[in-house]
Amino acid sequence: MTTALTNAEVARYSRHLIMPEVGMAGQLKLKAARVLCIGAGGLGSPVALYLTAAGVGTIGVVDFDTVDYSNLQRQIIHGTPDVGRPKLESATARMNALNPEVQVVKHEMALSSANAIPLFTDYDMVVDGTDNFPTRYLVNDACVLTGKPNVYGSISRFEGQVAVFAAENGPCYRCMFPEPPPPGLVPSCAEGGVLGILPGVVGTLQATEAIKLILGAGESLVGRFLLFDALKMRFRELKVRRDPECPVCGDHPTITAPIDYDQFCGITPAAPAAPVTAESGDVTVEQLKDRLDGQEAFLVVDVREQREFEICRIPGSVLIPLGELPARLAELDGHDDVVVHCKSGARSAKAVALLRDRGYSQARNLRGGILAWIDRVDPTLPRY
Repeated sequence: MTTALTNAEVARYSRHLIMPEVGMAGQLKLKAARVLCIGAGGLGSPVALYLTAAGVGTIGVVDFDTVDYSNLQRQIIHGTPDVGRPKLESATARMNALNPEVQVVKHEMALSSANAIPLFTDYDMVVDGTDNFPTRYLVNDACVLTGKPNVYGSISRFEGQVAVFAAENGPCYRCMFPEPPPPGLVPSCAEGGVLGILPGVVGTLQATEAIKLILGAGESLVGRFLLFDALKMRFRELKVRRDPECPVCGDHPTITAPIDYDQFCGITPAAPAAPVTAESGDVTVEQLKDRLDGQEAFLVVDVREQREFEICRIPGSVLIPLGELPARLAELDGHDDVVVHCKSGARSAKAVALLRDRGYSQARNLRGGILAWIDRVDPTLPRY
């Protein structure tokens, strides 16, 4: 462990040093600690900023995305000038500006079964700021296999969750959620939205838990699952026990190596673009524009929500939200030729499957959704 703080560090961390729960010994623990943050987005922003400010000596950040305007409502580590810039570069610059005493290690990669174990081995703990189930389960399993605590957080709309999994003798994420939910059951933040301040609350709680684990102070969230409802401004707590039958941390584990969960969670890797044919079930935005310009007789159905429809829409489209589609099929009577779209193509693909099952054999999915329409047909419409 580092044996001393510099005079500049003493001045920087003076409010820590006068606390009996931290003191010089605790600050040296923070300086010697190595924490890996998965993601530099909504949760990763406050986590990275507060761990940096606290003086955690080495902070690794895993991300491979770029900054988008839609990130700025909640991802406070990035700014407007960073739009289009890799998040790792933007986050590192902000962290270095906040505290040059901290070493920031950039890991520009997608976390996978091939790199998770060697990556986690180099750190004391992992803070999970992911926003999808495949990575969340991969992080959990790799933490158990490497013996690293998993400081977990998740957010959706107005609600957040925080816990510490995979600590010694404590439960892991699978003890509570053995398997991912069916694809599409839980909307992503891109589909369901998220209150901008929510990741600030949840990420700050994650950073607090990480610092407490480093210091060995207080009562951690090991064995406790904290639920936060921002609308009601209410915290609730559930007890979580280690499951002896858990497939990864149980007494007789059946998962002994990391697994890539994309297929398991119903997510398939993007395939190379293929020519669009009538049999493929897809229509490109260029083909849709040609048909609209030619005033062909067909129906464009938008299966997004009303609030999304109010932001932007394709001319002539009819709004029938996906959840209402089964009850409103009568509105499609007389329209065998139907093109369905949503924001990016996922919800509309489900709608097309439903329509074909109900006899609408000519139903087609708009590849890339309205975002593709904005990118390649009408860039005057706002992206969201």
